[in-house]
Amino acid sequence: MINTKKKFICPKDKVRLDKFLVEKLVDLSRSKIQRLVVDGKAKVNSTIIKKKHHWLSAGDKVEISQPPLSSKHFPLLSGKKLMEMEKTIRIIKATDNYLVLEKPAGLIVHPAENVQEYTLVDYLIKKYPQIKTVGDNPEFRPGIVHRLDKKVSGLMVVALNQKIFSHLKSQFKNRSIVKKYLALVHGKMTDHEGEIDFPIARSKRSGKMVAKGGNLEAKEALTLWEVKQSFSHYTLLNIQIKTGRTHQIRAHLKAISHPVAGDDLYNIKGCKDKFDLNRIFLHAYHLEFIDLDGEVQVFEIELPEKLKDVIKGL
Repeated sequence: MINTKKKFICPKDKVRLDKFLVEKLVDLSRSKIQRLVVDGKAKVNSTIIKKKHHWLSAGDKVEISQPPLSSKHFPLLSGKKLMEMEKTIRIIKATDNYLVLEKPAGLIVHPAENVQEYTLVDYLIKKYPQIKTVGDNPEFRPGIVHRLDKKVSGLMVVALNQKIFSHLKSQFKNRSIVKKYLALVHGKMTDHEGEIDFPIARSKRSGKMVAKGGNLEAKEALTLWEVKQSFSHYTLLNIQIKTGRTHQIRAHLKAISHPVAGDDLYNIKGCKDKFDLNRIFLHAYHLEFIDLDGEVQVFEIELPEKLKDVIKGL
């Protein structure tokens, strides 16, 4: 098994090695990264470091040997599974530079630690092999510039070459890309619109993302919402995120005591679903970005039929 080596340069003083690598290796958990360090898989300025709490200085050269992820060893997607994906993944627009597609709920976007199933990336590599070298981490996330959780559906843009990847990445970084979602949440909102600006950090105890805490490691996160439709015990929200933190919408809505329907991970006591979704009622329905010609591309899709049926039932 051949290891994948990653090299980084620390940008500032007094940065802990394991925390630095967590930010760089987003597909691995902190515990996995710490095990790699203790096992001698990390080097700082060409010296093996086995202390996970080693402190870095500005300019330090960090190298980590990352073992391949298990799902990368799956055979190339084909046969019945490929046909299933072709039926559920809708390509909305395909150009020489990018794809816009609708990801179905139940499909993981890319390989990650402990993922033991085919992912959207497996499908993309089969259908668009040119993406194999595209991105910051093409071994695991070729062409992927943003993600949707497994149980979330909706619009995604995928880069087919490095030029558009960098172009899209810069738009995500400066927050000029517009992403809107529809979410059915528990309870009735007291206001018609609002914003949630609690910083988000990963809980060391549960591993979940936690909002509203005083954690010094928390990252800025901003979610805008407005009521689209109200029901007796639920509210349908139109949501726009200004930042793209992991589980941002789900963690933010839990923080204001209005968790998303179908979300067992970020639920709260007393909020029990009246229907069996087997997914989260969260759908990325609107996406807009600027292409390489400077033109604004806008895409919108409807709710999946399953979610429409839930709304009709309310």
